[in-house]
Amino acid sequence: MKAVMHDGHQIEVEVKGEGPDLLLPVNPHPIVGPQADEMLKWGADPALGRSLIDGLSDNYRVIAFDYEGHVLRAAKPDTLTPANISKDFLSVADAVDARQFAYYGYSWLALSGMQLAIQTSRLSALVMGGFPPIAGPYKEMLRVTQATHEMTASTYVNTSDFPATSDEFDWSSVEVTMSDAQTKQFVTLYQELQRFDDRTAQSGIACPRLCFAGSADKIDYGERWGNVQVDIAGPLIHQRQQLEALGWDVSVLAGLDHTQAMQAARVLPILRPWLDANLPRE
Repeated sequence: MKAVMHDGHQIEVEVKGEGPDLLLPVNPHPIVGPQADEMLKWGADPALGRSLIDGLSDNYRVIAFDYEGHVLRAAKPDTLTPANISKDFLSVADAVDARQFAYYGYSWLALSGMQLAIQTSRLSALVMGGFPPIAGPYKEMLRVTQATHEMTASTYVNTSDFPATSDEFDWSSVEVTMSDAQTKQFVTLYQELQRFDDRTAQSGIACPRLCFAGSADKIDYGERWGNVQVDIAGPLIHQRQQLEALGWDVSVLAGLDHTQAMQAARVLPILRPWLDANLPRE
């Protein structure tokens, strides 16, 4: 099954299970080969998407689509805006006849879920992992993505310059090549978000909502990135009462960084019972 994106490209959509609809922007196909080996070295699960699908599809109609992989394959340097991402997500839902649906996304796909929530009344529940609903690091992420784009415009990104997010892995051993178009699309996204007031936006979210992050999710980028600090955990820890007053359920995973907190073994024990308690059923 396929859905048409805002730029005319198509994305594959996999549906598994029965029950309330759950939109899940993950890769349903496990990554294999050398890329999988590298992912395992720094604590990531090459089968993360499949693990999440399998852990939820016994009680939910999981609608899985690899949106991150899609935008890397079919880069959208000038059009990856919050409004267009929301259009893409709604196109996926329409393709599988999901009138009302819950949404879970992690990192930039989490902030994209919040954008979706304020642009449609079709969301039955929202879960944001690895990005705070208020006091989001939008300015910092723009600086990081701009610096990355400047580097990839002329050469590759060497991940030895990235901060290590796992004690078990030496990032200096890996090189990642990204194209100018691939990095520019994220500059476009965060440029659009500079005008976004995430506190004011809270009044536009009507559905049940959950946010979570690892308590150690704070990344210090190096000199080539302007020595920027991206603090994901801080708002959840220090502004928890405000978040709860705004209607958010909040979970902070002790000692975990950005990569560790996104793994299925950490996510499912939070996500599954929360969905069971909050997702409307016919």
